[in-house]
Amino acid sequence: MKAVQIISLEGPEAVQLVNLDEPSSSANAVIIDVRAIGVSFVDALMTRGLYQVRPELPFVPGVEIAGIVRSAPTGASVQEGDRCAAYIPIGGYAEVVSADPELVFPLPDELSFEQGAAFAMNYQTVHFALVRRGRLRAGEHVLVHGAAGGIGTAAIQVAKGLGATVTAVVDSKANTVVAEDAGADAVVVADDTWADTVRSSPAGGVDVTVDPVGGDFFLDSIRMLRKEGRHLVIGFAAGGIPEIAVNRLLLKNIDVAGVYWGGFIDEDRSIAADAAAALSDLARRGFVRPVVGSTYPLAGAAEALGAIEKRQAHGKVVLTVG
Repeated sequence: MKAVQIISLEGPEAVQLVNLDEPSSSANAVIIDVRAIGVSFVDALMTRGLYQVRPELPFVPGVEIAGIVRSAPTGASVQEGDRCAAYIPIGGYAEVVSADPELVFPLPDELSFEQGAAFAMNYQTVHFALVRRGRLRAGEHVLVHGAAGGIGTAAIQVAKGLGATVTAVVDSKANTVVAEDAGADAVVVADDTWADTVRSSPAGGVDVTVDPVGGDFFLDSIRMLRKEGRHLVIGFAAGGIPEIAVNRLLLKNIDVAGVYWGGFIDEDRSIAADAAAALSDLARRGFVRPVVGSTYPLAGAAEALGAIEKRQAHGKVVLTVG
């Protein structure tokens, strides 16, 4: 089979298309013929050895795929021939993958394979963030940073499906339409006045912030949280890891909550199936529609990763197979 390997930690250009043996059938795994692969910021970090998980070189990156089940063990939520989405810890940039049955989910009929490439990690992550870590309630105000990206557009849609009002923050005027199409109630460009714009909006203070960006946005986001607000730390796409004087948290009873879905499911995989069912319901009701940005063939993985690293992507970047 064709697969993409990271052969050195020199960035996206160091990936290489190779031929590897297909994974063999197993009584404990779901074998999937891949149709679409999600490209994430995690993958870009791994090309430089900057992610907390550092496999031995060479290795096949990729953690989320969509495809057709070739074989599945008894008791799995999918059967041979089913359309599915799956999360795998490593190895997704390939024509065939082997996946843990607990992390393979039926792909709702409403979603394409390309959309399904975001379903098994991006949407699981934001559902975990908003529901478990953020304790979001209907009627609350959610602020989403990086709102034109894969995590950002997913957060907009899930928050709307859960009954929230959503303000999206994007890095340029050109990306405003992406957040609007994802369902945001208001969109703000991240210029020098973005925080004042949010404060003066009809929604006013913020109850929950979804933050995959970090950097300079962190402190202003904390300042605009209402009493008992929750700031959800998902990543640091801006490159800087922010710090805060914790008295700011004390004065308004604010929570800063880490969100690491991939690490949590190592301890409790049951949350994945529960979230998949909830997300499938949101898809049937029209809230979950993953925003697919650029698509590339498997051989175009270096270009796709480069677009992610340079923050030139909007929506979910996807590799297509076949």
